[in-house]
Amino acid sequence: MFSKTERILAFRYLKSRKRTGFVSVIAGFSFLGIMLGVATLIIVMSVMNGFRAELMGRVLGLNGQMGVYPAWGAQLDDYENRMTALSGIDGVTAVVPVVDGQVMASAGDNSSGIMIRGMRAEDFESRPILKNKYAGLPMNEFADAQVIVGYRLARRLGVRVGDSVTLISPKGNITAFGTIPKMKRYTVIGTFDTAMFEYDDNFMFMPLEEAQHFFKTDGNVSHLEVFVSDMNRLDQVINVAFEKMGDRAQVYDWRYTNQAFFNAIEVERNVMFLILTLIIIVAAFNMISGLIMLVQDKAKDIAILRTMGMSRGGIQRVFLMSGLTVGVVGTLAGVVLGLAFSYNIDAIKTWLEGLSGQELFSAEIYFLSHLPAKVDLNEVIVVTVMSLILSLLATLYPSWKASRTDPVEALRYE
Repeated sequence: MFSKTERILAFRYLKSRKRTGFVSVIAGFSFLGIMLGVATLIIVMSVMNGFRAELMGRVLGLNGQMGVYPAWGAQLDDYENRMTALSGIDGVTAVVPVVDGQVMASAGDNSSGIMIRGMRAEDFESRPILKNKYAGLPMNEFADAQVIVGYRLARRLGVRVGDSVTLISPKGNITAFGTIPKMKRYTVIGTFDTAMFEYDDNFMFMPLEEAQHFFKTDGNVSHLEVFVSDMNRLDQVINVAFEKMGDRAQVYDWRYTNQAFFNAIEVERNVMFLILTLIIIVAAFNMISGLIMLVQDKAKDIAILRTMGMSRGGIQRVFLMSGLTVGVVGTLAGVVLGLAFSYNIDAIKTWLEGLSGQELFSAEIYFLSHLPAKVDLNEVIVVTVMSLILSLLATLYPSWKASRTDPVEALRYE
């Protein structure tokens, strides 16, 4: 497509010399703008993808893909028969009964409102996100007045394994003097670390039967968590569950219960993509101005080349290649920089925190205790192609302008 002469001229025009030094500086800024724009876009999209994937993994690691809740009232009755019916649905791998309730936890001079989750010991151990980061006594001791505490909550309350914590429930005993809150002391047998701030700082697990007794559920549960083997068949499983549960229970999937949260992440991700694309567009406009200045500076050279027999197409290809060189090299450099940063972003964050002495990624704000990144190769390809197309479009007008230069007018006063 490009002859040897055209390649030599294109690369020579990009070199910095005294008379064309400023033009080369503009080309250099165009290169940096495209490189940083592409790299920033890849990094931000990777972080947003990683953030969404990590949150989804944590949420689905602690909760089932779908839940069965009471249609009215606070408790789900006849839950054992419902578990049997749900377990018979094709694609359902586990059905877990859960009792949830809010209480006040107190230990020493520290107290805090927390969420209690009643669960069987085997169900706790069946979840890798809890079992893999569990630290404490064997799970066969998880019975009666025993609790497992999130490690951040344990640190906040100042308790360790073997210490006691007092739980105060507003659902107390009714007496002649009014309702007296129920209080009971429990022994901490272990801690867990899910790497998700909301759970580690606010959740405490209790044996299912003890939770039923503590919250006075009359043997019922708050809801059933249902785990399925194939997420692609989730809608089909939900339809069957609706039929089996009847009108006394409601069935919701994780998309419904977390809809607002994940929709907000998706909107933010799309907005960031549009905003950061402007960086590449600005760099493309910078490339246009640089090439127009180059064409004006090389007007005499263009006239001489035309009088020597070079065609308008040849002149156009020279400047087209000059602009594309900046765009292609800048795009490839941006892709390499973006991928290198994305794959090592957590290490870079740790290094920057050590250098600055400040926490750059607060778990209290971002829910996760580390900075995730997930590179989507399809998105990298889209960003790369978009940058190359913008670079090509940026070179069309200046190269066309160069090809329309009139040799007579250019050499009239030489």
